[in-house]
Amino acid sequence: MHLPLNALRAFEVAARHLNLTRAASELNVSQTAVSQHIRNLEERLGQPLFRRLPRGLALTDEGRALLPALEESFGRISAALEQFSQSRPREVLTVGAVGTFTVGWLLPRLREFQQACPFVDLRLLTHNNRVDIAGEGLDYAIRFGDGAWHGTEAELLMPAPLSVMCTPELAARLRVPADLAHQPLLRSYRADEWEDWFAAAGVRCPVVRGVVFDSSLTMAEAAAQGAGVALLPVCMFTRELQHGRLARPFAAELHQGSYWLTRLKSRPPTAAMAAFRGWLVLATQASTR
Repeated sequence: MHLPLNALRAFEVAARHLNLTRAASELNVSQTAVSQHIRNLEERLGQPLFRRLPRGLALTDEGRALLPALEESFGRISAALEQFSQSRPREVLTVGAVGTFTVGWLLPRLREFQQACPFVDLRLLTHNNRVDIAGEGLDYAIRFGDGAWHGTEAELLMPAPLSVMCTPELAARLRVPADLAHQPLLRSYRADEWEDWFAAAGVRCPVVRGVVFDSSLTMAEAAAQGAGVALLPVCMFTRELQHGRLARPFAAELHQGSYWLTRLKSRPPTAAMAAFRGWLVLATQASTR
């Protein structure tokens, strides 16, 4: 069966985004062109690959079966073509990332990025979620929040619900949320987190007098060393949970924000920015499946 490469590529990108507008933006074509490519592919295969929903797309069983093969194939093509561009001039990219995301998600995948985008000379700065993109000369900033920052374009990377974490020994003694009233509750600079978590759990919030931290990393380390109980994003501390340094006594989660890739609206994307964004969006989607 002879299938057009452009149609396969359009399907692969649309399947990653589950959104025709974002797929068209990545491919630098019109949304109509993406739709036509997918329609042609479905006609040739004799199978629907997407279900059209009021707000986006969903893969059919046939689409889910096809996607992994295409992702692997296009990845191999990209890697092969990269061998012919080793002489390409390196381009500096400066990214500021909140420390929790840097340590909990980005660093374990840094080698993967370097292999995928060898021409990018990455300069990685960390911050505690307070950042001045223009003042610090950043191409991108990765931050936690609701995606609403003045003058910036924000793209959702992954949700980051907060969960109660502490040492396994302490977790074993916590039977119900009300038991937390007798423990030091470690705090971030977002003062309402504990109050909101207790409200979601249907329990009256006790007086919160624990130490205040400007970083989830240091707060997590304090919790792991027995200083108290912390509210932390589960997706950033999976290794600590797997290795038994931290434990979750309760399944309840608090949804107060997500991680976003942001840039100034006035900053035209460079080749390095496009390469980093493309890799980051794909990698975060893969890690949350």
